[in-house]
Amino acid sequence: MASSVPGNRSLPDSAYDLDTYWGRVKHCAEVSDPRMLLNTPSDINRAKKLIAEWKNGDGPMTPTLWTAKRVLDSTLHPDNGEPVMLPFRMSSYVLSNLVVTVGMLTPNLGTAGTLFWQIANQSLNVAVNTANANKSTPLTTKQLITSYFMAVTASCSVALGLNALVPRLKVSPSVRLVLGRLVPFAAVVSAGVVNVFLMRSEELRRGIAVYNPENNEKVGDSKKAAFYAVGETALSRVINAAPVMAVPPLILVKLQKTKFMRTRGKFTEAAVNLGLISLVSFSALPFALAIFPQKRFISTKKLEPEFQKLPENRLWFNRGM
Repeated sequence: MASSVPGNRSLPDSAYDLDTYWGRVKHCAEVSDPRMLLNTPSDINRAKKLIAEWKNGDGPMTPTLWTAKRVLDSTLHPDNGEPVMLPFRMSSYVLSNLVVTVGMLTPNLGTAGTLFWQIANQSLNVAVNTANANKSTPLTTKQLITSYFMAVTASCSVALGLNALVPRLKVSPSVRLVLGRLVPFAAVVSAGVVNVFLMRSEELRRGIAVYNPENNEKVGDSKKAAFYAVGETALSRVINAAPVMAVPPLILVKLQKTKFMRTRGKFTEAAVNLGLISLVSFSALPFALAIFPQKRFISTKKLEPEFQKLPENRLWFNRGM
């Protein structure tokens, strides 16, 4: 994020009011805009230079500076100021997930297909969570590998278990069909929550950095802040997955009953499925990301006793994405 660029002045968090949900939606729409992937290293360096000049100067924010901030917010990690690896940035989130999501939502996958796409999805989740997590308490390689295999086991177990259970339910064929199409959603949600908590378990164990809002100086590490950060991130994953994994398959079930779809082949069905998933994914992401602010302010009364003794009434931490 642009805030990681050093300077004497604090940069405004956004051109929008981040204290409101709609303001965060508009901000997240800019950060997750796929067009930000077109920025070259020279564009990023130019943006850094402009922001550094502003932070060490005295002029007002201009449209050019807001554009530079947008470039950095969509590229740099807020903790270390380093570019997040390209496929795992929020601006690439929908595109990176598109193929995996289409694979998971393909009807009648079978055991091998279900396992393949659940493993692919959790591999991508691990990469995204690791790249965007709070960097004050990183995982060791051993912890990373252990967490990955546990998340894969959770997702595959849920998916295969529900695939075996749904056909045995004593419900109408239409209800059974709908439930079968929602199996990937249940697997993704349950494993996604497990994934976030496992991949960021070190934050819960050691705490994360909390900062003074007046001068942005670190005042300590808080386990309670880590719980809020990881819990809210896990919940935002559920909120993001819900429309993407539930709406397209339910619409597709309805469309498959129409004369148009019955007279078309598998290619048309796949194209319609891809279109539905793309539309819902691009539409839902900013709304899901905006549920909780990334720069999270918290009352010192909700933190450990040592923070409650500080003169500040509230502190802030990076929630991660």
